[in-house]
Amino acid sequence: MSGRIRLKIPVIVEGKYDKARLSSVIDAPIFTTDGFAIFKNEEKRALLRKIGGDGVILLCDSDGGGRLIRSHLRGMLGSAPVHDLYTPLIAGKEARKKAPSKAGVLGVEGVPNEILSAIFEKFAAAHPELTAEGGGCPDEQKEKRPVTRALLYELGLNGGPDASNARRRLAKKLGLPPDMTAGAFAAALDLISDEEEVRRLAGSPQSPDAPEEALIPPRTADPNRGEVH
Repeated sequence: MSGRIRLKIPVIVEGKYDKARLSSVIDAPIFTTDGFAIFKNEEKRALLRKIGGDGVILLCDSDGGGRLIRSHLRGMLGSAPVHDLYTPLIAGKEARKKAPSKAGVLGVEGVPNEILSAIFEKFAAAHPELTAEGGGCPDEQKEKRPVTRALLYELGLNGGPDASNARRRLAKKLGLPPDMTAGAFAAALDLISDEEEVRRLAGSPQSPDAPEEALIPPRTADPNRGEVH
C-alpha cells in the first residue's frame, strides 16, 4: 500500500501533535480529546459522539493516561462501533519535550511514520469496507476467522493462573501494551490478526507453523469461563 491510507471513519487521538503526525500517514478525519480535557468539555464530548456514531478508531498513547482516556471514550461513545488501535511501547521522548513522560515511552506523536503506517495497513487489510478504496477483488479477500476470548482461553491466554503472563509475552511479540485485560487483548488481536496467526504465535498444536514450545499448554475452549485480569 503506497501513499496515505484513506479511511471512511474518523480517528480520535489525544493531542494536536498526535494529529499532525498521523495526518502524514492517513487520509481521514482526525479529532483530538485535548488530553484529559475531554472529561469535562461537554461541547467536545457532543462532537465526538456525533462523528463516532457510525464507527470510530481510537489511537491513544500506550501509557496509563492513554488507557484512562481510551476507557473514558469507550464509555462515552456508547453503542457506536469502536476500533482500538495501539502503538508499540518504545522507550524515549518526543523531540519537542525536555524530558520523557512519566512512563518513559513515546506517545503517538513520537512513533515513526513507518510503524504508524504498518498499524493502519493491517487495519485496512482486516477491514477493507472501512477504507475509501472499499475492498478489492474477491480473490484478495480471504475469510477472516475472528479472535475471541474463547480462543484465548483455549490457548491458555485467559482464565488460568499464568494467563496474564502469557498475554504479556504475546503482547511483547506484537508490540501491544502488556497489561491489557483478556477482553481488550482479544479485541486488539482481532483488529491486527486472525485466529490462524494467533494460534501460530501462541504455539497451538492446531497451527501447522507452531513452534516446538508453546507460550503455555493449550486447553479445551470454554466460552463461558470468566476472564482473569
